[in-house]
Amino acid sequence: MKENKESSKAYENVGVIGAGAWGTALALAAAQAGRAVTLWAREAEVVEQIRATRENARFLPGVRLPDAIVATGEIGEAAKADALLVVVPAQHLRVSIAGFANGKPLVLCAKGIEKSSGKLLTEVLMEEAPGCEPAILSGPSFARDVSLGLPTAVTIAARMEIALRLQATLGHATFRPYASDDLTGVALGGAAKNVYAIACGIVDGLGLGESARAALLARSFAELTRLGQALGAKAETLMGLSGLGDLVLTATSTSSRNFSFGRALGQGRTLAEMARPGHPLAEGVETAPALVKRAHAEGVELPIAEAVASVLDGSLPLDAALLRLMSRPLKPE
Repeated sequence: MKENKESSKAYENVGVIGAGAWGTALALAAAQAGRAVTLWAREAEVVEQIRATRENARFLPGVRLPDAIVATGEIGEAAKADALLVVVPAQHLRVSIAGFANGKPLVLCAKGIEKSSGKLLTEVLMEEAPGCEPAILSGPSFARDVSLGLPTAVTIAARMEIALRLQATLGHATFRPYASDDLTGVALGGAAKNVYAIACGIVDGLGLGESARAALLARSFAELTRLGQALGAKAETLMGLSGLGDLVLTATSTSSRNFSFGRALGQGRTLAEMARPGHPLAEGVETAPALVKRAHAEGVELPIAEAVASVLDGSLPLDAALLRLMSRPLKPE
């Protein structure tokens, strides 16, 4: 597609809603791309710490934040920016974006599916902020890698002219966004991979071997592709950074919360043991039943995701889940 100067003109002011590790890393990426950034934190102590020490020691310790990042506890200050990156947990998205119907790009940077409705986050966005320019950022990325300037590539999906402007806004030498207009594919890939990462972690924790994990990863991608087709996602999106790329990273790395959570389950730990006040469980815990709910509504079978959801709600022991999957009828790939 031919770009024009207007479509690729960067947004000079970026607001980031949410100052956890990922929100802070994205604020840093935007600042390194030359943007003025307003970073909103819910926690007053985080705002004060960033102002006083130029570090978010609670969520991203050891990383110095440049003066181009201004921390605030007033969400309205961040909302004045030309483009907003929304980095709040998936299950809190609906209430967080109410009222942001101002025609500006609203870029979802969290990954998940709304548990109560089975809706993709982009669908929630368009319901709650219909006057915004909907967008989503996703891909194989860890906050620590981005904050340390390690090479990272992600996908930004929106109307193409908006996606190109966001690409120009955030892109720099070590942070490479690819533009797309497939919001559905990017939203689904970012959400589903957390569920399948838990499954791969369980296999690792049970000591079933790398061959089993590779097979599970391949079949997980097949499930993701089936549901993507039903929802109208593009095949090239699911094969790209925000689909297969993110799945491979999240389902194979010990730095992944979802993979590590699944591995702990495979090693015998329980959800109750891993739940701590102020420390939410891995994102895939909430996403698994929502993913299954949406698949059922679309008439799509997701045996791996269904097994994970049943393990997580306590209705299916791990050994029975393995038996269920391995005893399914043989069929062509």
